[in-house]
Amino acid sequence: MAFWVIAALLTLGASMAVAWPFLWANTRAAPDAAHDLAVYRDQLKEIERDAGHGLIGAEEAQEARAEIGRRILRLADAGADSGATGGFDRLARAAIIVAAVVVPVLAWSAYAVLGSPGLPDQQLATRLSKNPASSSLEELVARAEQHLRRNPEDGRGWDVLAPIYLRLGRNQDAVIAFGNAIRLSGASAEREAGLGQAIMAAAGGIVTADAQAAFERALAIDAKDPRARFFLAIGYAQEGRVAEARALWTQMKGDLPPDSPWRGAADQQLARTASDSAAGEVASSARPAPKPEQADAAKEMPSEDRMAMIEGMVSRLDARLRQNPDDPEGWQRLVRSYHVLGKTAEAKDALARGTRALGDGSEDARRLVAFAAQLGISR
Repeated sequence: MAFWVIAALLTLGASMAVAWPFLWANTRAAPDAAHDLAVYRDQLKEIERDAGHGLIGAEEAQEARAEIGRRILRLADAGADSGATGGFDRLARAAIIVAAVVVPVLAWSAYAVLGSPGLPDQQLATRLSKNPASSSLEELVARAEQHLRRNPEDGRGWDVLAPIYLRLGRNQDAVIAFGNAIRLSGASAEREAGLGQAIMAAAGGIVTADAQAAFERALAIDAKDPRARFFLAIGYAQEGRVAEARALWTQMKGDLPPDSPWRGAADQQLARTASDSAAGEVASSARPAPKPEQADAAKEMPSEDRMAMIEGMVSRLDARLRQNPDDPEGWQRLVRSYHVLGKTAEAKDALARGTRALGDGSEDARRLVAFAAQLGISR
């Protein structure tokens, strides 16, 4: 009701704004003419008075009377012209005023007959009930969410919604949806791999232990699932197990059809980690692999020596990234390593250098910033 009252007041205001100038357009014309005529008459009286007292000569008085007479005649001619056109002006003003008042009234009357003034606002439920073919993606997602609120045990619904959440970047919602789909519809390679990808995306691109476990469960169901193999190899690369990652990507490529989009993704990762693999081979040839007893001895090292060894590894990673900065996973490992060591300044410096090296505004740089933010580190 309040809407209609406001609309009526606005319509009335608009109509008055149009009609008001025409209501008062010529109301001042007649008073102005009468005033001028009275002034001219007073001037004639003054001329007669001055002539009677001998203040002006007879010739001057005659000229003054003639001039005032001419002015009075011009005023009379103007009044005659105004009277000739006044009827038309009054008719035009009346038409405009009527139009300004009648048109809104007719519009409101026509809407009352032809429109739907009693139709309530369309709520979300009403919009969601329309044909899905004409709905936007957001409306379709909202419709699915509404359905799942009413039917939370619908595994098929969660199965459909989970990958959509992932594509929309709603990663935490995707984790919940994949988990519900697995709980209600059972585990499958596709669902487990989707869950692992959602966990990884929610962690800023880091293959966490939960994500790795999901990928391994997917491969236990289908050993050739490309998504699980691809991201599991990403996790290996993040841990520094570059050779294993490359082997898995290469094996994956051999099992994929030529038109699979995963082949291109694997090629990109193989090209990106080529320098890491070469560096690893050089390092391996330069020193023998540690024996099991040496690894056990490292665990028994004093904390100072063990910390020195860790810092040396981080320093080597830092040096490698200075030489080969195009390594998003390497920058994340470096930021995390400095964070674990409690070197906040170095972690921030690594974040700044990494975002510059990866290209400010690039997807890899945004993931690095998001990953650092989860650790409480910002530029």
